[in-house]
Amino acid sequence: METTLHHLHRPLGSTGLNVSPLGLGTVKLGRDQGVKYPNGFRIPDDSQARQLLALARGLGINLIDTAPAYGVSEQRLGPLLQGQRDHWVVVSKVGEEFIDGRSHFDFSPAHTRLSVERSLKRLKTDRIELVLVHSDGRDLEILQHSGVYEALAELKREGKILGYGLSGKTVEGGLLALEHGDCAMVTYNLNEQAERPVLDYAQAHGKGILVKKALASGHVCLKSDEDPVRLSFELLFGHPGVGAAIVGTINPQHLSDNVRTAAAVLSQQQ
Repeated sequence: METTLHHLHRPLGSTGLNVSPLGLGTVKLGRDQGVKYPNGFRIPDDSQARQLLALARGLGINLIDTAPAYGVSEQRLGPLLQGQRDHWVVVSKVGEEFIDGRSHFDFSPAHTRLSVERSLKRLKTDRIELVLVHSDGRDLEILQHSGVYEALAELKREGKILGYGLSGKTVEGGLLALEHGDCAMVTYNLNEQAERPVLDYAQAHGKGILVKKALASGHVCLKSDEDPVRLSFELLFGHPGVGAAIVGTINPQHLSDNVRTAAAVLSQQQ
């Protein structure tokens, strides 16, 4: 019997969203430049992408992570999610654009609104469940001075987004993001645990946490004689503040293996 995550969905903080403990990251559906992975890859064609989404769904994954900075990821997901949109909790971003092989940042309220409305069109949908500020590392400055959170709060009041937060790089940014928003996306893995205080705060205050680089962008798989994926998931899901980990794979076997391992770890912890 194939192990799935269907029975392991959980609330994401107090967002009202129920998510699978693993989410599918889609940077590899949209761009192959400037991505930090140990091995090269080819962007999947539409039929491969459709099969990957069907597999993810069959494995009980309902969380999907995209961003304007992921090349054409949003444009591709729009048609692929037609007819099954209500199955998915979609996370997208604002603030970072990837143009001609380089990242550009704009956190102004005007660009934030333009970006979200463009994402709605690209994704062919009337709402995005979560929109995160795609930080360039200046987390506090962005949150305190750009007006991006105010713009997102307005879009949430309009029902265009259901929640918002920060995909950041600092503890201070993560804490401020949670204080005034719904969720934070943090780096937390076997190599990097500096942002753990953000997980602690989220647990204490009923806020949502998504983990990025859960497997250290694949690099963790290169240097351990134990099962690095299992060790990673034991670390992540051992913290009650963690809602879900985003795993960006386009390899169906890796996806199935990751789901099997996550399900085993979570079932053990229950």
